[in-house]
Amino acid sequence: MVKLEEQEKELTAFLSGDIDHHTAKEIREAIDLKAEQCRPEQLILDFKDVTFMDSSGIGLVMGRYKLMKELGGSVTVVHVSAHIRKVMILAGLDKLAVIQK
Repeated sequence: MVKLEEQEKELTAFLSGDIDHHTAKEIREAIDLKAEQCRPEQLILDFKDVTFMDSSGIGLVMGRYKLMKELGGSVTVVHVSAHIRKVMILAGLDKLAVIQK
């Protein structure tokens, strides 16, 4: 599930629950639609309420990085649990986006 908030030049996506192949498509589509409408300089992906993430979550972040690059913006990932942060770093996402605890 995702809740989107637009504020000045930022779009924040508050993610919650499981991010897997069942939920990732809906989350991607919601974020992409809003980002294309408001064209933010920064997309913030808030993982505070994410309880589980598989490789679909990696794809979610990578795809949003690509979209924001096309829009001339950047991605920041915040409130990442230690386990998910480790998975993201192993996947190389720290080279594409700022990952904060």
